Amino acid sequence: MGAPDIVVPVREGAINRQLRYALRSWMANLPHGRVWIVGYMPQWVKTARHLPLRQGGTKYANTTAAVRRACENPLISDPFVLCNDDFFVMRRTPGVPVLHRGPVREVEAYYAARASGHYLRGMRETAALLGELGHPDPLSYELHVPMTVDKTQMLHALDVGKHLNVVHKRTLYGNLAGLGGEEIRDVKILHRAPTGYSAQDVFLSTMPDSFANGHVGQFIRKAFPEPSVYERPGRH
Repeated sequence: MGAPDIVVPVREGAINRQLRYALRSWMANLPHGRVWIVGYMPQWVKTARHLPLRQGGTKYANTTAAVRRACENPLISDPFVLCNDDFFVMRRTPGVPVLHRGPVREVEAYYAARASGHYLRGMRETAALLGELGHPDPLSYELHVPMTVDKTQMLHALDVGKHLNVVHKRTLYGNLAGLGGEEIRDVKILHRAPTGYSAQDVFLSTMPDSFANGHVGQFIRKAFPEPSVYERPGRH
């Protein structure tokens, strides 16, 4: 069996420079088959496969629909690697490790001290659902890193959690599938300062501002100056 395909949900409209450099990083450092863009296909992208998807819901509903669409498509490898368009693989890795963020209760406490809203409520509802299903102290898999997805098990998780408005699908899938794995801190850099990451990190993720205006964005762009096979020349 060859290397798994990469699936990346992409929102509509943006030029999306983060996706450009994410593709460069995957080509350089993450062995894979094809890249499947689910949702919006920027005009500058070539070679990657496209699964069109109407994105009329919230960002949470849109990404969940994209994952379901990928799982139901027989042309996409099983398993596949799920990425976001702002996931960067900074160092060569032979495959995708199983990583988690620690117990949901600890992640919940972190977010509860800083904010409230749909994401936190979804975290709590997902954890409560897992508790009902025999996972009283579930792990959080809501990291900004690639994740290997078994289609049948992910579809089961999406069906189990379809009544939730904001299902934490990676967490639901990871616990129901019994993935286990290694605990790490989240790799998403929210700020412009040259802190929170190092040249030894395998995975990085950014916000639009930290990528465009921050030290981390400069670091990523310097690491991947050459266009990938996924870019049309002269397109921005």
